[in-house]
Amino acid sequence: MTGPVQVLVVGFDEPAFSGEVLAELTALRERGVVRLVDVVLVERRDDGAFEVLEPPPGSDPDLGRVAAEVLGGGRGADQPSSDDVSPDGTWSLADAVPPGGVAAVALLEHLWAEPLLAAIGRAGGRPLAEHWLPEDDRPG
Repeated sequence: MTGPVQVLVVGFDEPAFSGEVLAELTALRERGVVRLVDVVLVERRDDGAFEVLEPPPGSDPDLGRVAAEVLGGGRGADQPSSDDVSPDGTWSLADAVPPGGVAAVALLEHLWAEPLLAAIGRAGGRPLAEHWLPEDDRPG
């Protein structure tokens, strides 16, 4: 099964990587909901440039390599830039992470969505956009 891959950027004021988030992602994978393709930790310096941070202790040493490559547009794992744009030209990592910010950038494969996208395709449609509503904007 191959579902769509989402780039999820999560900001942290004071990162505390206890393993709880990875445990939840593992549980979601076991239920066939999402699969963590990769995750990279980045810091955006005050000058706007990005730096890839080391994975938390005990993590796979290759953690972040795929995500950094995707975000870096082929420049290598240690060089995501502030002007990285998706293939359709609509998104930049700099749009999400403010100068001085720290973020985890995860590539999540949505396993649950593969049959839905296939049905949409058979009906002649294609996804045009997606957006997550912030908690304050969600209906009651």
